[in-house]
Amino acid sequence: MPGDKKSWYAVYTKPRWEKKVFGLLQNNGIEAYCPLNKVRKKWSDRIKWVEEPLFKSYVFVRVVETDLSLVRCINGVVNFVYWLGKPARVRESEIQTIRKFLDSYDDVTAVPLDLQTDSKVTIRRGPLMDKQGTVIKVFRKKVQVVIESIGFALVAVVDRSNVAMNNR
Repeated sequence: MPGDKKSWYAVYTKPRWEKKVFGLLQNNGIEAYCPLNKVRKKWSDRIKWVEEPLFKSYVFVRVVETDLSLVRCINGVVNFVYWLGKPARVRESEIQTIRKFLDSYDDVTAVPLDLQTDSKVTIRRGPLMDKQGTVIKVFRKKVQVVIESIGFALVAVVDRSNVAMNNR
């Protein structure tokens, strides 16, 4: 049955509850992923690397469709992210791209998209080699990688020489 297959969904949480919701989901036996970004924080007396959620107020869950109501009952969960009137599914490949991106880069920025389109490119070298995407903006050495189903771009410093235009 199609409803028996587990899929990834984006869950909207209360502000600053991402890690708490992630823990509560896991404690209830629900597979979850809270992408954590290593960020350098500076205080008056020290500098320290800390882990912060990459997507503010978002956690991902992997459940069968019949378990969506269980996720909604978790303290701190506001609701699912919806697309066309249904909870938005996130592709497994997009979750893997987020994981790979965070394994390869520190201090990543998640930027909400205004859904503009530009050139189609393929990454020639590096951890995202052979991945295709749409370039939203290019600044000196920064390239935005689009995760379309959740409406965010991941921003990392990538050498522009590692990006090739696709043939149209």
